[in-house]
Amino acid sequence: MAENEPAGQVDVTKEWRATQGQKSSATRLRLFAAIAWGIAIAAEIAGVVMLKQHKFDHGNLPLLIGLLVVIAVFAIAGNLMWKAANKHDPASKADGFRFFVQNQLGAIITLIAFLPLIVLIFMDKDMDPKNKKIAGGVGVVLAVIAAVIGIDFNPPSTEQYTQDMNQCAAQIKSAQPTTACSPEVAQQAKAIAADSATVAAATKDPAHPNGQDVVYWIAPESGAKKASSPHVFHICQGVSPLRGKTVNHGSVTEAYAENATRITKQIPMEQAQCGFAGETKAKPAADSAGDASSTA
Repeated sequence: MAENEPAGQVDVTKEWRATQGQKSSATRLRLFAAIAWGIAIAAEIAGVVMLKQHKFDHGNLPLLIGLLVVIAVFAIAGNLMWKAANKHDPASKADGFRFFVQNQLGAIITLIAFLPLIVLIFMDKDMDPKNKKIAGGVGVVLAVIAAVIGIDFNPPSTEQYTQDMNQCAAQIKSAQPTTACSPEVAQQAKAIAADSATVAAATKDPAHPNGQDVVYWIAPESGAKKASSPHVFHICQGVSPLRGKTVNHGSVTEAYAENATRITKQIPMEQAQCGFAGETKAKPAADSAGDASSTA
């Protein structure tokens, strides 16, 4: 990207990461989902035990159907909570196996909670044939409904959220309608847009009236693609925190990719050290954006 490109068009690409709040919500929902699934499987075990004890040979059909309904209710509840958790903290498509299991786990658990009991119902030679047909049919219908609800036909992914987040940030910066700003990406997109705008505002000089898209940060340790923890990027290499260090430089895009995601809060001082006139009024945006970005 050209250094004199207008500030509103500065590239703000960054990999999406779940915030602490999103991770906490996902963990809580997954715990509740696991409890619901546990109850469904416990109901299934109870039904299997009662079948083995011949409790349904000549009656108790309402009880058996009731057990099947309990399995369905708690399986569906777990499926819905699990899918909601995945919206807060999705898997990456890069790990195909984990991506599939995480997004289709509800359907898998549903089959585990239903199939053994349904198979035993149809195989029970002592149960009244009419009751067997009714109970088995109800079980199959409930299992299909619960399993379909457990399937995620359009699962979220970190890659999709990254795309949406960057599009949202670009829309914010260009004052366009924020059609891509879903609740899952809006907070981080606003932080990215603010950080990018602050860099452009801080690096204005006679040669670059619209600012630059070049920042500097400490290079990660040898062999590492990016720093293990978030750190600060700066607007030139001559600032004191970078002296004597191995320094990388590149666009805001590249800085974010290496986990240099928190813009420095000392913009006015850095402008003097770096020789930029800039716009010191950008400092509040830098501070707030840095705080928001550090939670990503």
